[in-house]
Amino acid sequence: MSGIYIHIPFCRQKCYYCDFYKTVNTSLTEQYLSTLKKEILKRKNYLKNKPIETIYFGGGTPSVLKDNELIDILNLIYKEFQVATDVEITFEANPDDLTISYLKSIYKAGINRLSIGIQSFQNEYLEKMNRRHNANQAVASVENAIETGIINISVDLIYGLPNLKNEHWSASLNQVFQLPVQHLSAYHLTYHKGTAFYTWLKKGTLKVLKEVDSIEQFNLLIEAAQKNGFQQYEISNFAKNKMYSKHNTSYWLGKNYLGLGPSAHSFNGVSRRWNVSHVESYIKAIENNHSYFEEEILSDNEKYNEYILTRIRTIWGVSIDSIQRNFGEEKAKYFKKNIEKYRLTDLVFQKDENFTLTPKGLFISDEIMTNLMII
Repeated sequence: MSGIYIHIPFCRQKCYYCDFYKTVNTSLTEQYLSTLKKEILKRKNYLKNKPIETIYFGGGTPSVLKDNELIDILNLIYKEFQVATDVEITFEANPDDLTISYLKSIYKAGINRLSIGIQSFQNEYLEKMNRRHNANQAVASVENAIETGIINISVDLIYGLPNLKNEHWSASLNQVFQLPVQHLSAYHLTYHKGTAFYTWLKKGTLKVLKEVDSIEQFNLLIEAAQKNGFQQYEISNFAKNKMYSKHNTSYWLGKNYLGLGPSAHSFNGVSRRWNVSHVESYIKAIENNHSYFEEEILSDNEKYNEYILTRIRTIWGVSIDSIQRNFGEEKAKYFKKNIEKYRLTDLVFQKDENFTLTPKGLFISDEIMTNLMII
């Protein structure tokens, strides 16, 4: 089984923290979608007729699309690929776009899972992030989706924001768990180069939240999720009743996927490929039959590193047996040698031949992953 990711690079305004490729030049939408269809046709054999079990519209802001534009894309995918009958089709959206009428139209088009970018339920922090919606619209977006019939709903929140008080973070968590959602993605703010937050940080007009508060907010997240029956199945992802994101889980479990649109990545088990991160360059290259992507063939060490990077983050963890089987005895010995210090300091939990991060280990996961990889 495999998946398809479709990047919709348009936003009506830019959030101050976001480093995903996007543009506010929505006048290019029609031309872009025409080019996107051409890429779909060019790459219809990339997944070698493997059944498509997930389709994911990411961005940018996919909810800038009109229903007929979404239908056209999905119709072409169904025509050119073998799509599973129980396919998960996820659609990222801004809360203020999710009116009853719009939700009815995308539900009719085939969307059966929503990923709503709420980020906070406090207007103070929404304004600081330059989000378009307010707290009331955030709540209404979930309620509208349920009323429409879309019951598989994920919500995004951000913690570690400048001056974010622990009680305000707790209030956002309490609000999300009062809503009928099955999935939560909660991310600590990262200051990415090129974002407004990064620029202000370097100028000294914005200060990073104290580490002690970041740790406390992470702990509050874990406690609230457990209390409300949400399982932490990946560092930043929580699900109720095992309603995992099938699409993102496929990344972590090393399944093949096709990425379409500017900045989109693809993986076929042997190589990684990524498209140019510029919508005008993407359009021009495809229209003129020029190259619009870069590609690398993964070495044995890189394949091992990919496995460590993706699996150690999850409840499925890293398997010694899998390393031996797929990467050889030498790499299995390397892993066992480097994992030992984390096991002895209660940062990693071992069950039989499988290793997962403990709650303490989750907070320093980047350090652990780096030291387990072959540089």
